[in-house]
Amino acid sequence: MTKLLTSAALGAALALGAATPVLAAPAAAAAGPEIAYANPDGVIQASNAFRVANQQRQTTYKAQYDAFEKRRGELEAQMQGLQQAFEKARTAPGANQAALQQQAQQIQALQQSAQAELQQITQPIVYSQAYVQEQLAEKMPAAVNAAMTKRGVKLLLSQESVILESPSYNLNPAIVAELNALIPNAQIVPPAGWEPRQVREARAQQQGAAPAAPSTAAQPSGR
Repeated sequence: MTKLLTSAALGAALALGAATPVLAAPAAAAAGPEIAYANPDGVIQASNAFRVANQQRQTTYKAQYDAFEKRRGELEAQMQGLQQAFEKARTAPGANQAALQQQAQQIQALQQSAQAELQQITQPIVYSQAYVQEQLAEKMPAAVNAAMTKRGVKLLLSQESVILESPSYNLNPAIVAELNALIPNAQIVPPAGWEPRQVREARAQQQGAAPAAPSTAAQPSGR
């Protein structure tokens, strides 16, 4: 549940891809090449704020994690019982096709309701992940511009478009450093009523309105 909602926010600033980068490569010297490559999703996931938020979320949302695991186990056991009963009825001599169809529909209905129930349980966790990523995404343009300026980079490419990578052209570590300075900590609990950008934009499209403007994420606390 950790892959969420970064590409759309970052595309306006960078038009970069989403391949997973190798971020451990050393940054080049200040007088580096004028062309570099980077990956915004990988940068966000390598930032201190993102990693700390993941750790804090395990504690803050422990009740939701525990409820999810408990309910998932119960639903899996229920599903397994229905499937075993269906297989037994299906292989029995003179199986009743109408009854089998009814059993299959019951299994399908349970699958759908189980998915909806588990999504409801984990929604606070998913929203927390999205909230952290939006806070970081809002700082990405400034981090990218600062890293490009300090390295003398004039053209920044998507990492997924690079065939042969060289550490001297890798701007990911430099962007991570700038992002760490701009937002050392992120808040993991969204304000009341907050929704992820994808949800806001989908609702705006359904209502025939213009896409919702990006939310102003709360400033990180000094935790």
